[in-house]
Amino acid sequence: MQRHGGQILVGQLAIQGCDRVFCVPGESYLAALDGLHAHNAIHTVVCRQEGGAAMMAEAYGKATGVPGICFCTRGPGATNAASGVHVAFQDSTPMILFIGQVASDQKDREAFQEVNYELMFAPLAKWVAQIDSVDRIPEYISQAYHRAMSGRPGPVVLALPEDMLSSSTDVQDAEAATSVEAKLADEDLQQLTDLLVEAERPLMIVGGSGWSQGINDQLEAFAAREGMPVACAFRFQDHFDNTHPNYVGDVGIGVNPKLVKRIADSDLLIAVGVRLGEMTTSGYTLLDIPSPKQKLVHVYPGSDELGRVYRPHLAINASSRSFVASLTGLTGIGKASWQEQALKGHADYEANIVPEATAGDFRIEEAVTWLSANLPIDAVITNGAGNYSAWVHRYHQYRKFGSQLAPTSGSMGYGLPAAIGGQFAHPDRRVVCFAGDGCLMMTCQELATIAAHDLPIIVVVVNNGMYGTIRMHQERTYPGRVSGTSLHNPDFVAFGLSFGLEAALVERTEDFASAFETALSSNKPYLLELKVDPEALSPKLKLSSLTK
Repeated sequence: MQRHGGQILVGQLAIQGCDRVFCVPGESYLAALDGLHAHNAIHTVVCRQEGGAAMMAEAYGKATGVPGICFCTRGPGATNAASGVHVAFQDSTPMILFIGQVASDQKDREAFQEVNYELMFAPLAKWVAQIDSVDRIPEYISQAYHRAMSGRPGPVVLALPEDMLSSSTDVQDAEAATSVEAKLADEDLQQLTDLLVEAERPLMIVGGSGWSQGINDQLEAFAAREGMPVACAFRFQDHFDNTHPNYVGDVGIGVNPKLVKRIADSDLLIAVGVRLGEMTTSGYTLLDIPSPKQKLVHVYPGSDELGRVYRPHLAINASSRSFVASLTGLTGIGKASWQEQALKGHADYEANIVPEATAGDFRIEEAVTWLSANLPIDAVITNGAGNYSAWVHRYHQYRKFGSQLAPTSGSMGYGLPAAIGGQFAHPDRRVVCFAGDGCLMMTCQELATIAAHDLPIIVVVVNNGMYGTIRMHQERTYPGRVSGTSLHNPDFVAFGLSFGLEAALVERTEDFASAFETALSSNKPYLLELKVDPEALSPKLKLSSLTK
């Protein structure tokens, strides 16, 4: 049967199990939009800017474990979408970006909005290609899914020349992609067992993609049975129940000094699924380079990551699922001292999340602590980048997998589109987006997307009138020389109302609980603006302490 390229492409997505795409429409891929028109099983989410659309797709991929799909037009559309592709790359999230491209007979003329995407996206994606023949669409889509999900997951970018996409052919469909998973070898398990038997002060750090609640359950059972202390990597705090007696805290920005010492004193460090990048290792200072003094076991699904910075005593090329599943067979290896160390580490963690009072009439630490105690345990918390997120990461306790959507890449503007992607992935769960005033305005147009789909997301805007993180660094480096970090903001309540959201301003801590409960019970899109004193620079820092 003759079909044009757009129909063939969308047909392949349907075969792969795609149920949703995020896009900003463009004339360069009209045939694909026509293909989507015929597939009611694939829901098209029309977004307002390609950066937001790409971040929604990334968050959807992160939340579901299957590639999030984004379509954008050429040139400025693709360059906007690059921000979401970068998040997917650094966060190891399966994602596919389709870009409309100039017609084949216009290639290399610098035609209207023409860009060479293989050059542009080479450092940002796992694989970049252009489909030049309509007959090869099934082949390329199959390969894109395999590449996005295999080894270390990540983003794939495919360019679609306009004439190729509108051409017709009778090509045969491909079958659904086969899942490829690196698995733990018996000899690796034996070496790990030997190291565990010898260890007196072991500690495990977990994180990364390719996880599930089932993996969490298995790991938590192992930790409880054997007494293993467990920490979570930067912005992967939902990989282990934070209330579990063996949880010792998160390793990242603002890490508890007692946890830093615990890691330094450990004799066996087991890193599972985590990249051991700059944020997780406190700027590569947490471990010695290239050979840590601790015996390091590094478990990772992509072999290229093993030994990249730190030489492991034992490198295991395996998925987190395969590794953790193998731990269920290890019994009776833990020592009583392990559990004692875990309990002490958990006590240190609990002491660290007792709120420290900050300046002003509204104290964000008390608001986050209240949310942690009152939200459903499966509620999804999203955020972008900024000092405001430090309160969320420090004081909110994550108890279920999939309850945290935050960018390890530190991308501003991520929280709002991530909340949309997360709500579509989990329509039965409550989603709360935290965004600073600077962070929200990066992707604020996606409030229209929330309203258009009547998504019951609660957007919490932390307004302190400045780019707080940059101001902090500025005052440290060039004290008293403020430049480029002050913000002129809209009336955020009026702004939210203008999009059709319900909205309210909260200026005092004691008013937060009732305001949030009103937002929650409305079951409608809702924006809460929190007026925070600029003096409250971070959970531990006052602005005046840097300006004196």
